[in-house]
Formats: sequence, C-alpha cells, structure tokens
Amino acid sequence: MSVVLSSTDLTLRPWEPGDADALAALADDEEVRRWTTHRVAGSQDAVHWIATQKAGWESGKRLSFAILLTTGRAVGHIVLKRSEGETCGELGYWTGASSRGLGVASRAVELLTAWAFDTRTGAGLSRLELVHNAANPASCRVAQKTGYSLESVLPPRAPREAEGHLHARERGAVPRS
Repeated sequence: MSVVLSSTDLTLRPWEPGDADALAALADDEEVRRWTTHRVAGSQDAVHWIATQKAGWESGKRLSFAILLTTGRAVGHIVLKRSEGETCGELGYWTGASSRGLGVASRAVELLTAWAFDTRTGAGLSRLELVHNAANPASCRVAQKTGYSLESVLPPRAPREAEGHLHARERGAVPRS
C-alpha cells in the first residue's frame, strides 16, 4: 500500500531511498534531536531509517510520510501509528528548521487527519491521539490549532524522560482554530 496525500501547497508521501541525504540534513538539527526519540546520524543511518519506514508500511502499523513543499523538497516527517483491528491511531511529526513557524506541521497534521478518518479511501479510524513532550510549546500549539484537545498530562517514561501531553481528536469533531 502506498498513499500520497496532497493539498495546494503540501504533499505527504512515503519516504524513498533517494530522500536519504535530505533526511540526514533535516535530522542534523538541534531542535529535531531535542524533541524526537529516533536518531538519524548521517546518510547511511538515513538509508536504514527509510528502510525501517518501508517495513512499517508493509505491516500497516507505521505509515510514515515525508512532508514536501511544492518545490518537491522534504521539510519534515509525519507518521500515523496504528495497531491492526484498532480504531485509534497516534500521530507524530517534526519539521526542519527552514519550515518551522510557517504552519507546515499544522497543515500536514490536518491532511493526514482527514485521510485517517476517511472511512471510504483512508484508514477509517474513529480516534487519533497525539503525544508530545510537555515542554514543547510549538507541538502543543499545532495540536490545539488542528482540533486535538488536551486530555491528560502523562508521567515521564522511556524513551520520553519528561512529562508528556496527550491530545486527542474524534472523527467528526470540528477543529477549533
């Protein structure tokens, strides 16, 4: 299964082997390293990481997308994690320095959310959760902007060593901006 999602200025598509150098450059960012648990250190590591993402697609449990602008340049990552037979999934995302503050993460979350809730052509989920480090106010703003309500504060646990925020959105809920 391969899914490509597009809006007027954004495309989400599975990571490809040719993205390794772009991924390595994006991952070589202090903010990405600060807020994510998966490390990519250089092009060789990026090749392995992309292969792992492909395996996630094959299992249907981890649908990872490169976030591309109209230029075709990868500027971030978004993932939908789900378990077989479950009606709830979890979103995760990050963006590179060049696209932060431009609404890219919010637009990517909206695009993937719409597909994940679509019962005809998408994943058909009824609930999505978004978990982020509680000390990351930018992720909190993205969650709130895209209609994911804060449900709880999570205690520290591996691999996250700080408190987390659990935001959620139900299918049919209207996002509040």
